[in-house]
Amino acid sequence: MSFIRPEARAAILRWREVCVGVGILGLGLWAASGFGILRWVGYGIFLVGTLVVFTGVQRARFRTGEGGPGVVQVDEGEVMYYGPLSGGSVALRDVSRIELAGSGAATVWRLYQPGQAVLVIPSNAEGAEALFDAFATLPGMRTGQMLYALNNRENGADHPVVIWSSGAARLH
Repeated sequence: MSFIRPEARAAILRWREVCVGVGILGLGLWAASGFGILRWVGYGIFLVGTLVVFTGVQRARFRTGEGGPGVVQVDEGEVMYYGPLSGGSVALRDVSRIELAGSGAATVWRLYQPGQAVLVIPSNAEGAEALFDAFATLPGMRTGQMLYALNNRENGADHPVVIWSSGAARLH
């Protein structure tokens, strides 16, 4: 028996890194109110908490929900999607373009690799939050713009948007 409503539990899990970061910030402030070396340690802890909150906000914005079809796994630069009707894998080093298409619960990532079929991954598939770290490793990836495009999908935008391209002319 759970004492937390499912909606509240989902919100806490979505923003879990931010909650941890706020706790670290509080610890840093408490330590910084001390004297001597403890004050400097507190400043360091506060800085770490700030970084955790910043990355936590980005990760929370990337999580668009759960319960979508299929499972996503990222292992050593390989993105694998196991879906009920389709699936496949793509090596991140070989990806030529990443698009975001659809809207709301039907938002999908499209990963293009030369000579291969397009890998289509629902944004709410189980494990899709691992794509954030995978995409962040791509050279020239602008995570802020990626998150903006993803969050606009939830607001009804449905035209495909190129999130990243390996060519010199990136469309964002």
